[in-house]
Amino acid sequence: MKALVTGATGFVGSHVVAALQARGDTVVALCRRPAARGALEALGAFPVPGSLEDEPALRAALAGVDVVYHVAGLVTGTPQALTQVNETGTRRLLGCCRDLAVPRFVLVSSQAALGPSPPGVRLTEDAPCRPLTPYGRSKLAGELVVRAETRVAWTIVRPPSVYGPRDREFLRLFQIVRRGFAPVFGWGTQELSLVHATDLAEAIARAGRMDRAAGQVYHAAHREIITAANLARAAGAAVGRRPVVVPVPGLLAAPIVWAIDQASRRAGTTTVVTTDKLAEFLAPAWLLDSGKAERELGWTAALDAATGMRAAAAWYREQGWLP
Repeated sequence: MKALVTGATGFVGSHVVAALQARGDTVVALCRRPAARGALEALGAFPVPGSLEDEPALRAALAGVDVVYHVAGLVTGTPQALTQVNETGTRRLLGCCRDLAVPRFVLVSSQAALGPSPPGVRLTEDAPCRPLTPYGRSKLAGELVVRAETRVAWTIVRPPSVYGPRDREFLRLFQIVRRGFAPVFGWGTQELSLVHATDLAEAIARAGRMDRAAGQVYHAAHREIITAANLARAAGAAVGRRPVVVPVPGLLAAPIVWAIDQASRRAGTTTVVTTDKLAEFLAPAWLLDSGKAERELGWTAALDAATGMRAAAAWYREQGWLP
């Protein structure tokens, strides 16, 4: 099969490329920045110039493609910027697929599009969507664009928080716990679903090649429920530390998040710790039920948090990202 992957230079996208190549697929990767060509070639993908804003380039990239894996997305930014990428960009790419009769389209969405769960309750794909943030709302809008499509066979995959090699967000957690403490929003009791990037990439690859996946939404998470405090402890154990968990309840969290957000803006850098995500940080639970993917795709997440964190820490050390 010939596959086009958007977001291939990103964390999740790079793992999707690897999973597809393991199946013998020819992988074409949309390349927004010329400087990224080398990274894409190192992954074994064929870079093609273009972006979600460039319709002629999208059409050229789609030549002969059997399935599109749309992994690219914007996580932080203004509501307008998030909409432009996560909704409008998805609509433009899907429209090109329709015009060129591309058979399959897989959208990698996010648990943020669904919203938080009650404590102890894993949400299924038919649960009502109640996103809390502009990011979540933009991802849901992208899902609705795809769900309305009638001529291209589509599938949507919703992961929870993703971690593993090449991820820089969880890297920050490892760097913090090495100092012997672990600040966590709330009281550390927030319940989480997680998925390792290699497990997620396997689910995404299966979604694009199984006929029964057409027209379906799948959650892709490990069955384990882990609290924020225990996640910090697992990261600590992976780097040989036993961090002291420091709760940061809501009244303290708000000014801290605001300060981090403002500092990032002044420095011209990006951070996922933004004021519009405070409600997500303080929600009691973010749990997904992946039973449908297990039944219909024959997929099961293999790596629990303790195992996956050890593997991630080992990779960070190999790359010199951790001492």
